[in-house]
Amino acid sequence: MIPTVVWGTGNVGRAAIRAVEAHPALTLTAVLVHDPAKVGRDAGELGGLGRTLGVAATDDIAAALAARPRAVVYAASGDIRPDDALADIGRVIRAGAVVVTPSLYPLYDQRNAPPELRDPVLAAVAEGGGSLFVSGVDPGWGNDVLPLLVSGLGTEVDVIRCQEIFDYSTYEQENSVRHLIGMGHPMDYQPLMLAESVPTMVWGGQIRLMARALGVELDEIRETMDRRALDTAVTTRTMGEFAAGTQGAVRFEVQGIVGGEPRIVIEHITRIHASCAPDWPSPPDGVGAHRVVIEGRPRIEVTVEASDEGENRSAGGNATAVGRLVSAIDWLVDAKPGLYDALDVPLRPAVGRLGRRPA
Repeated sequence: MIPTVVWGTGNVGRAAIRAVEAHPALTLTAVLVHDPAKVGRDAGELGGLGRTLGVAATDDIAAALAARPRAVVYAASGDIRPDDALADIGRVIRAGAVVVTPSLYPLYDQRNAPPELRDPVLAAVAEGGGSLFVSGVDPGWGNDVLPLLVSGLGTEVDVIRCQEIFDYSTYEQENSVRHLIGMGHPMDYQPLMLAESVPTMVWGGQIRLMARALGVELDEIRETMDRRALDTAVTTRTMGEFAAGTQGAVRFEVQGIVGGEPRIVIEHITRIHASCAPDWPSPPDGVGAHRVVIEGRPRIEVTVEASDEGENRSAGGNATAVGRLVSAIDWLVDAKPGLYDALDVPLRPAVGRLGRRPA
């Protein structure tokens, strides 16, 4: 059994607790929290398992690492604290542990990551002998292993398009939805995630990963952006009211240009309510989906819908990201220390988990 720590118990951390507990090769040894109100609470409660696991949450990072875990699922946010997240992850790697995390977007494509991010990780690997694998859902498996797998079913491939189409009213991270993405702000507000070059910073690595796997050279990476305002005010269950005239929908593309044409495309279509931008593509059930479309011969379309925590699609997406990461831990433990990406780490069947419910 591989002693494993979950660091953070937010949207991703809750799913990580459940995934580690369910994995037959892993054992949950500690849960690290920042909120003093969570210290001492049982991991089973924090993970929404409905039963206790006998592991009390702690904010003592030094003690958790002193116990020499073999793996850490780093689920703390890196969106607005990337330097802190990088320092935390380096600390774990220097302690000799494998780290899996969705928290540092530039390291999804680790070969092309900025030196100020990549070099400290490589130094930590050399010093402590740990490893790092950074991945998620989108960016993540929704625009690396899944489209590449599906592309192999085609005879002729003209365009690979990866779509995330979501109603964000179910997303329980109000700060991100309102301020990073701009929902509910006036149309002249500049959300950080939609600023020029930021989509490429987040998803460009996925474009480069797919190009590398497909054996093609990119001319460049381009961005397109469209935003729509709400015609009427809407009220959401998780985040309250979004006023008429404020941003209600966003559609952007990150395009990999090959031979002068967009051939590898990652597209996001995000709404705070289905009534906004009704002419844009919608998910089959109006809530949320990830879709891969292979334009070519034959034309292939695959739509993935995941739900968790009471049929919540955002929670379902988080759970699939966690599933990809946690399932990689035993492979990483057996591999040599290093910095890995999605083309290095295989996506494997759920060996030992079919029909298995932890006692």
